This record gives sequence, structure tokens and C-alpha cells, in this order.
Amino acid sequence: MAVRRVGTVRDTAQGLLVLRTEGGNGNYDEEIGTTVLSESLEDVGRVVDVFGPVERPYLAVTPEAGVHAPALVGSTLYAR
Repeated sequence: MAVRRVGTVRDTAQGLLVLRTEGGNGNYDEEIGTTVLSESLEDVGRVVDVFGPVERPYLAVTPEAGVHAPALVGSTLYAR
């Protein structure tokens, strides 16, 4: 299964990672429940909310146990 770039971690809020998606013409594939991966293909967390503009929404991701969310700010994350 192919891995695709989801977006970049912009911030953390209330224990969640906030990602800005790649976007483009409203073509958005991720949905609630999607597993998000690091560049090394390790599970980072799951999408729990999609919000913002349709063309380029934000994602709220609940990090997996042991993931230090603030350390991921600026990182690019992926999905299968």
C-alpha cells in the first residue's frame, strides 16, 4: 500500500497535534480514524477531527501513547 504525505504539524492544542494538510482543489483523502505516520513510518496517532477551509483543511490528531507531541511541531506526517 502506498504512503502519501498528509501535512505538516503546525502546533499542539489540548494534547492534540494540529496539522495543516497539503490540500489542493478540495482533494482531501484523510478522514476521522486515519492512522498518521512519521517519516520513519512509525504510528504517530489517529485523526479525530477535520476542520477549517475545504480547500486545505486542518487535522486534529490524537497522539499514540509515548509520542511527545511538541517535538513533532514542524514535522511532515504521512498516511497509508
